[in-house]
Amino acid sequence: MENFLKVFDAMLSYYAGDPKRIQHFTKVHSYARIIGLKEGLSERMQYILELSALVHDIGIKNAELKYHSSMGKYQELEGPSEAKVLLISCGIDPDAVDRICYLVGHHHTYKDIDGPDYQILVEADFIVNLYEDHLPEKSARSVMARIFKTKAGIEILKTMYQLQDAPQDRVRAAS
Repeated sequence: MENFLKVFDAMLSYYAGDPKRIQHFTKVHSYARIIGLKEGLSERMQYILELSALVHDIGIKNAELKYHSSMGKYQELEGPSEAKVLLISCGIDPDAVDRICYLVGHHHTYKDIDGPDYQILVEADFIVNLYEDHLPEKSARSVMARIFKTKAGIEILKTMYQLQDAPQDRVRAAS
């Protein structure tokens, strides 16, 4: 817990004066934590997931400086090296740092998702981005069909946007 709080404080300092970014990583962490707990991740994987959620967008600052863009591919390029420095300074063990940096460097890549921590990080980020970007229900429905795999993530997204699989589901739910 102590290291987690160090990482949170370090990210708070890293994005000082940028409440939008602080709000974002805090919300992604909350959804990632909830989904991970509901999915029954091991304690170690939950720890890696939660730290990854805190630092997942750390590459935005350098992406904007270097490429004048916060596009996902630039975040993935710039994020791992920044995350590594921050995580090591907070005392995170090297094995965890390696996996977290991998997740930071791939969290906008939706093919070849190689573990529950990766899947949940992607889902949590989508849950927050759909809302923050004011995307319509059809976008949520499309993302759910193409990307979401966890029972907990699907449940959250369906409830949040009142998504049903088909019109007959609404009839069944009402009876």
